Amino acid sequence: MSQVQTISTVKRLEDEILKLPQVDLETQHCLSGGMYARTIMIKAGTALTGATHKTDHVNIVSGDISVTTDDGIKRLTGYHVLPTKAGSKRAGYAHTDTMWTTVCKTDLACIEDIEDELVEESANLQTRKNAIAHTEFKEIGE
Repeated sequence: MSQVQTISTVKRLEDEILKLPQVDLETQHCLSGGMYARTIMIKAGTALTGATHKTDHVNIVSGDISVTTDDGIKRLTGYHVLPTKAGSKRAGYAHTDTMWTTVCKTDLACIEDIEDELVEESANLQTRKNAIAHTEFKEIGE
C-alpha cells in the first residue's frame, strides 16, 4: 500500500473514531536544546490516529500497541524507537497502557507555534481542544 493510500485509510478510520467518545491522552511537553518532545499516555483499549507530520522525526514507544508503519501494521511490544518520515500519518490500537513520545527539531519556544510548524492538522490536536486536559511544557536548562 502506498503512503497516499495509507493516509487515506487512516483518515477514514479517524472519521469513525471521532464519532466515538474521546479519551484524554494526557499530553506532556518537553523543550530542550532545539528539540521538542511530546509524550502521550495511551490507555489500553484506545484506538487513535495521529496528525500528518510535516517533518521527519523520531518516536519512542513503550508498551504494547498495533500501529501503521511504512511496512504495514506492526505490533510493538516493549520498547521501540521508530523513525517517521515527513508526510506520515499513523493509526494505532493500544493493547496495554502505552507511552508514545514524538521527538522533533525546532527553533520555536511556544507549544502552539511548534505544533503548527510540525503537523498539518494542528487545530485538531487534543492540546487545542478545550475539553481535553494537558500539562504545561517543561523547558530543561542547558
